[in-house]
Amino acid sequence: MTDVDYPNCSITEMLKESVRRFASHRAIVFNDQILDFAAFDDQSDRVAKGLIRQGVQQGDRIGLYCANSDCFAIAYFAILKAGATVVPINLLLNPREVAYIVKDAGTKGLIYHEAFAEAVSAIRGEMVRFDPCICIGQNKSHESDLLWDQLPSSTGPVPELSINPADDVAVILYTSGTTGFPKGAMLTHRNLISNTCSIKAALHLEPRKDVLLVVLPMFHSFAATVGMLFPLLHGCTILPLPKFDPEGVARVIEKWKATIFMAVPSMFHVMCRLRDEFTPKLASLRFAVSGGAALPMETMERFEKRFGKLIYEGDGPTECSPVTCVNPIGGKRKAGSVGLPVPGVEMSIRDESGKECPTDQIGEICVRGPNVMKGYWKLADETAASFFDEWFRTGDLGSRDADGYFYIVDRKKDMIIVNGMNVYPRVIENVLHQHSEIREAAVVGELNSLHGEIPIAFVTLKENSRLTTAEVTAFCRKYLGRHEIPRKIISLSELPKNPTGKILKRELRRHGEVERGVELPR
Repeated sequence: MTDVDYPNCSITEMLKESVRRFASHRAIVFNDQILDFAAFDDQSDRVAKGLIRQGVQQGDRIGLYCANSDCFAIAYFAILKAGATVVPINLLLNPREVAYIVKDAGTKGLIYHEAFAEAVSAIRGEMVRFDPCICIGQNKSHESDLLWDQLPSSTGPVPELSINPADDVAVILYTSGTTGFPKGAMLTHRNLISNTCSIKAALHLEPRKDVLLVVLPMFHSFAATVGMLFPLLHGCTILPLPKFDPEGVARVIEKWKATIFMAVPSMFHVMCRLRDEFTPKLASLRFAVSGGAALPMETMERFEKRFGKLIYEGDGPTECSPVTCVNPIGGKRKAGSVGLPVPGVEMSIRDESGKECPTDQIGEICVRGPNVMKGYWKLADETAASFFDEWFRTGDLGSRDADGYFYIVDRKKDMIIVNGMNVYPRVIENVLHQHSEIREAAVVGELNSLHGEIPIAFVTLKENSRLTTAEVTAFCRKYLGRHEIPRKIISLSELPKNPTGKILKRELRRHGEVERGVELPR
């Protein structure tokens, strides 16, 4: 681990220093409107004073229900300036799921965009009351809601608060909830600040020079920390986009000379299908960063050959703020590796007893450092179970090579046991991705009375493909053991994904998803 210096202060205090140094520099460009750091500070101050005037107190939880925009960032920092905790809401959840989160977090107030007014009305139907409830726009969910532009404020500065950076929670981020209900990861001011400093050191990003395009959802930890908190705390510029449109992304990169493009593998795949006239529009990029899911080698090679820009793959769970590792910028990249730990963060491979595993042996990836969450909101037992002493258990199975590079084999809960032998879906998926007629692939286990479990592959095929199960099986035999070869190959038009592009294997495990798909002909 390489040490990294980070200030012992709150996020809002660090923003003050950033505003002092970069007051007239562009902070956010949204819909061709530019906010410099001074203006961003003033606008978030105005909203913070409005929240305080409406009775928001230090320690309250305030929901944030908004797409990528300047308003998202303003609201996020305003909530922190008021001394409250931000509870970002996943925009793709249904009202009942949203209601669970705001109830579980004990959310007092809500800031929402008018596009979600109908959903907010439905949440109120679940007996959730917000005070205050602030609408960004004119289409209010309820007549008593306050309008963002008419939020009453007061003169003078925002009252100074006493924040304990190591203990006070800045944000509660709810995990995707692959099993049961989602859990709220409590990230403190120290967690997030330390991670932004690690990101700066690992990616070699420069104030006043780097411009980050943020199309990944800002309610998610990756975009929130790398794409929003880092630039605003370290003097860079962000270009938030509310939705992923590959042509729109290319145009924004060209117009505002973006230098960093963060995406998930599925986005890189789609970018490769742009018309030739869009290729030069990515010329300003220094490099791209991939996270959120395993990056298929074919996708990486196609993107890099097409645009002449390297992709650096990294990783990190929400509970770690989230960045833990990345392939070194300008250094040696290793295929299939998520790279080296970022400065200030330690990683280790450990067995079920918590003992460190030797080089190249598969175990659970564990993380230690100031970026690791305080714990799960109101879940003391789950918090205790997720640690080996100071080491956070990520739930990812992986290994470390002799050079210190980490490799993720699979999620622990996704591992399939066939006749008592461990089968890792990601190994099978990597093979399937190499087939010229397969666009995407995901493998899950199915209970089997004879073998315990068997692997089943879900695939999306390239246009006009007539691929058969026999052909896929023959291809897999070249690279996989008999117990690893999928027993069924099911074709879907699209694989179910969450907002960050991760394939939802829990959806694939449902019998209904199998019925909607079509098993490849034999």
